[in-house]
Amino acid sequence: MLAVRELMTPEARCVGEREPLAEAARLMRDLGVGSLPICGTDNRLKGMVTDRDIVVRCVAEGADPTTVTAGELARGKPITVDADAPAEEALRTMAQHLVRRLPVISGHDLVGMVSQADVARALPPELVGRCLADVSTTREPDTAQA
Repeated sequence: MLAVRELMTPEARCVGEREPLAEAARLMRDLGVGSLPICGTDNRLKGMVTDRDIVVRCVAEGADPTTVTAGELARGKPITVDADAPAEEALRTMAQHLVRRLPVISGHDLVGMVSQADVARALPPELVGRCLADVSTTREPDTAQA
C-alpha cells in the first residue's frame, strides 16, 4: 500500500493566520483551488479556510474580508493525515469528516495536501466509490476544517 507522502501534492501553500480573507481569496484564485491551509507564525497548521467560508462566514454576515483574518475563521483541531500513513487512512478520514482534501503533516509540520483525486488514482475503485458516496452526503461538514 502506498503512503500518503507518495500521493500528496508537496509544498502546500498556506495563508497566514494574520492575513486578511481577501488575501486568502486572491491566493485561491491564483492557485486555482477552493481551500487553503491556515498556518501560524510558527508555520504550524491552525486550520483550513474555504472559498465557501469566506462567502458564508464573512461576506454574507456583512463583515469586511479586507479586515477579517484567516485565523478568525480557524476553529477546532484541524483534520489532518500523517505523511507516512497508508493511502487508505486518508480515504477513511475524508469519508469520516466529509472532506475532499486533507493537509498532510509530518510531526507538526505541514508538508503537503492530498485530495480525493490523489487517492482515487491509487486505491481500488470500490473503495473510492464508497468514499465518494460518503463525502457527497447531504450532511454539512464543518467547512472551517474541511
